[in-house]
Amino acid sequence: MTAQRFTGVVLPDEETRDLYVVDGRVTYEPQAGAETVADGWLLPGLVDAHNHLGLEDGGAVDDAETERQAVADRDSGVLLLRDCGSPADTRWVQDRDDLPRLVRAGRHVARTRRYIRHYAHEVEPDDLAATVAAEARAGDGWVKLVGDWISRDAGDLAPSFPADAFAAAIAAAHAEGARVTAHCFGSDVLDGLLAAGIDCLEHGTGLREHHLDAMVAGGVALVPTVLQTGKFPEFAEAGRDKFPRYAATMDDLHARRRATLLTAHEAGVALYVGSDGGGTGRHGYLAEEILALADMGVPAADVVAAASWRGRGWLGFAPVLSEGAPADFVVLDADPRLDLGTLTRPACVVLRGAVVATRV
Repeated sequence: MTAQRFTGVVLPDEETRDLYVVDGRVTYEPQAGAETVADGWLLPGLVDAHNHLGLEDGGAVDDAETERQAVADRDSGVLLLRDCGSPADTRWVQDRDDLPRLVRAGRHVARTRRYIRHYAHEVEPDDLAATVAAEARAGDGWVKLVGDWISRDAGDLAPSFPADAFAAAIAAAHAEGARVTAHCFGSDVLDGLLAAGIDCLEHGTGLREHHLDAMVAGGVALVPTVLQTGKFPEFAEAGRDKFPRYAATMDDLHARRRATLLTAHEAGVALYVGSDGGGTGRHGYLAEEILALADMGVPAADVVAAASWRGRGWLGFAPVLSEGAPADFVVLDADPRLDLGTLTRPACVVLRGAVVATRV
């Protein structure tokens, strides 16, 4: 195979170098006859840490639509996806060298009739731990719980399961070697999840300061999905007549979300970037989530790190473009830490050493 040459500033080290790709891997050893492909800022491939590949509003989609979603993500520079729950069997994606690397969490696990139809395994508390253990064995090291959702009895957000059921489920996942994350909009569910040793929280709009202390101490990550939480006014309005308490809760969470996010960041909680693509989300728009996080006040340099090398390391992949690392990277026109807009128009996308997308 002919070697390929890319030149520019390699992030995060900020060295101007010639980077060569040979047999799908990075080398800095000069390669005779290497074809020059692109120059610019070389960023380790982006990570979408909250993605729902194979999912749409009505549930699972077919393989053709799943492929379209994966290609949209890939062509935007997202080369690593952490699935955060999907009813579709997407194992086949992992056999395709031209599609993003995929870490699967299997199917959401929710309380009976307490989540979006056709998305989750819906179970009662006595069956939660066994179901989670099975999903842990079927996935790639993650399980997704629905921590809270509207309760028609309470007319408001409420934990999906009792704290002891959550604790047994998290212990069961850990026994299988899997980490656990949970959808959490409100506050009431958080104490039990954190006490049980959960590994990650999605959305996290109900976090309070004592929760942040526990997260930092336990190394619990947060994927805030700010484009999704920006829809809270829509959710509130849809339920205002029938569930006024729920509407008031969603209004309050929306009003607090910027302060909550910045307090978490300042406290040292590990933040990662997720688009919530799938269902009501879209694919190929992680850059919009990055821009939205920066608009909320998270420093651009921290957002880029979270969406690239820090996110890759968190998920167990080579974080940086070191000698011998897989050649998964994006070539940009500018330093993304100074110009986040450059992430919306990648000049070149390289996955497993192959150029899979270029800007026309």
